[in-house]
Amino acid sequence: MNSATQKITLQGGAGAIEALLDEPAAAPCGTAVIAHPHPLFGGTMTNKVVQTLARAFVQAGWRAVRFNFRGVGASEGVYDEGHGEAADMRQVIGQVAPEGALAVAGFSFGAFVTSHAVAGMAPRQPEKIVLVGTAASRFEVAPIAAELHERTLVLHGEQDDTVALASVMDWARPQSLPVTVIPGVEHFFHGQLPLLKSLVLRHLRAPLQA
Repeated sequence: MNSATQKITLQGGAGAIEALLDEPAAAPCGTAVIAHPHPLFGGTMTNKVVQTLARAFVQAGWRAVRFNFRGVGASEGVYDEGHGEAADMRQVIGQVAPEGALAVAGFSFGAFVTSHAVAGMAPRQPEKIVLVGTAASRFEVAPIAAELHERTLVLHGEQDDTVALASVMDWARPQSLPVTVIPGVEHFFHGQLPLLKSLVLRHLRAPLQA
């Protein structure tokens, strides 16, 4: 957490939600909401991959909001297998980005939650979606609507020993959704966070086709 990071408190279905807000240097182009890894295995909004995603969004000109799922840190409630967490993510979005450009991102369990948050947001559509280490081997990840594929970056480490690459490909294949595979990288991107950030930045800066 850098010195400019603001602590904020939001409201979810189970009570207060603890969150962190980072602002870009200039006027933001929109707001990004970022979801963290599995709460029962030490996942929090200060996870290094989540922090890296926040830095990438801020560098690309977005406000970045990370939040602790229910039962984590100062967030009230208890773990709800992704159902309550997805509802909380939609409520966070409604409070920090009720209108204007929206981006969403998630890492591991957070990518699974993000997929369901997006699926429940229609007709609103995010400008950018980033899913990293998507937990497709352990959870039923929601499909990404075809019209959102161009806006979506799915990143996975070739040597991910937490979520097998094959499971992500099995999820992506029926959708014809591209997956960017990073050679030699495992689940937590040890030693490869700068590469992760650069790939996310490239996606965020790419203009959408008319």
